[in-house]
Amino acid sequence: MQINQLDKFKLLGLNIAYFRKLKGLSQMQLAERINISRTHMSRIETAECAVSLDIVFSICDVLDVKPSALFDFR
Repeated sequence: MQINQLDKFKLLGLNIAYFRKLKGLSQMQLAERINISRTHMSRIETAECAVSLDIVFSICDVLDVKPSALFDFR
């Protein structure tokens, strides 16, 4: 079964939220560390907007995870 693009963004957002919570960070704390607004962070996690690779890589750096972990859609 093929996953459509919106579903991929939703899964990416869920993975970001999962690893963020594992690190004990709020959306605000993560947003501040990658220099975006909390609203933007929320929109990324809920797939209300697309996210650039620059931001994905920054999120990975803060959460100390490999990009592949965020794109592991189960």
